Amino acid sequence: MLEIHDLTKTYGPVVALDGASFSVRPGRLVGFLGRNGAGKTTTMRAVFGLIEPDRGSITWRGKPIDRDDRLRFGYMPEQRGLYPRMKVADQLAYFGELHGLQAAPARVAASRWLDGLGLTDRAGSKLETLSHGNQQRVQLGAALVHDPELLVLDEPFSGLDPIGIDTMSTILRQRAAAGVSVIFSSHQLDLVEDVCEDVVIIESGRIVAAGAIDELRAASTRRHLEVEVVGNANQWLDGRADLTVEETRDDFARLAVPADVDLGALLARASAAGPVRRFAFQPPTLSELFMEVVGS
Repeated sequence: MLEIHDLTKTYGPVVALDGASFSVRPGRLVGFLGRNGAGKTTTMRAVFGLIEPDRGSITWRGKPIDRDDRLRFGYMPEQRGLYPRMKVADQLAYFGELHGLQAAPARVAASRWLDGLGLTDRAGSKLETLSHGNQQRVQLGAALVHDPELLVLDEPFSGLDPIGIDTMSTILRQRAAAGVSVIFSSHQLDLVEDVCEDVVIIESGRIVAAGAIDELRAASTRRHLEVEVVGNANQWLDGRADLTVEETRDDFARLAVPADVDLGALLARASAAGPVRRFAFQPPTLSELFMEVVGS
């Protein structure tokens, strides 16, 4: 398990991390969320020793991380760390050797991951000739080629088309199912909600929410109610100033309500106005939860 405790880092007057603490368990997919400049990349770089925190600790399996541990980690930076004029297969094999694989096994691993990433036909191509999305796949391959125990990915879905997103999502799920600890940052919250089990939300260098997505959504004091009363054009809402209407169209309305709202009374009011086709009480989406904990 990766454990980050009380991580603090300043750059002059700028506080990049302010006592950040969270963990990433084996076999879990964790979405690391925050606004630009919230501290996500700084945290990831600290895991790999690329920055030295002012305070706090980062441990792997209960011990401080050393060079041998990092050889078993996979890192995908937001800014690519690949060689533009190097052939794709050579590049992956080279990164495999950097992580301790012998030359022949590194070649085999490179070929296997190129096949898994749908890039076998580009094995002999120079990286610079590939599209942005395919370069992103190669970067992921460089992080995976040595079968790491921990994957740390900074905006891995950036610039991918729907097929690329599906391919990468499938690979990350498979790695987690194999027991790998996976954490990745993303601004695509709908995607994170679909792919991840856990989430960590950071704001101004502080962790403001962490845990299983379903549990965090359920713990919110906010709920959403979707109601459709046939032929009523939402007139049943007239006079209910205590309900926040988020969306209306035809007979449909989406309302923001407190978690302890009297659903029975609302259903009775809606039913008295006409046939109720839909009445759904739901916790906030991950996007709505994010806005709730970090503010607008």
